[in-house]
Amino acid sequence: MLDCWAEDEMDIQIRRAQPNEAATLTEIAHAAKRHWGYPENWIEHWKDDLTITPDFIANNEMYVATIGEEIAGCCALVMSDSLAELEHLWIRPAHMGNGVGRALFHQIVERATHLKATGLEISSDPNAEGFYKRMGAIRIAEIRSEIEGQPRVLPRMSVELGSA
Repeated sequence: MLDCWAEDEMDIQIRRAQPNEAATLTEIAHAAKRHWGYPENWIEHWKDDLTITPDFIANNEMYVATIGEEIAGCCALVMSDSLAELEHLWIRPAHMGNGVGRALFHQIVERATHLKATGLEISSDPNAEGFYKRMGAIRIAEIRSEIEGQPRVLPRMSVELGSA
């Protein structure tokens, strides 16, 4: 399965990720999280959550967006019964705002719809909520947590999927 989008005169290609790309995808996840100015000790705290393993890639539908030979971003679709979960949507900071996230998001919606999922859910970083809203997601809940004594509220978002 190969899809193409021409966003801002860029040729964005979407393909399945390969297990041997885990280190590159993990590096993109860390760079994307750092882009929002989080303290380095928080990044270290989130290390396990930001790590994409070869097993995760092999056992889930993980996609990469490429521009030329460069991997510009990635995301995963994780299915549970009729519910789909978007995980690990990460964009290299240099490609943020260039349509890469939109192309990946559309790939996941299309694939989840094809798999007859009734909805797509997302646990969003607060900085990404605006993006997901532009993609049609609505906030359905909040995930409350704390890091180093500071409260954090993560938007839990959902997109209703039409049956294909």
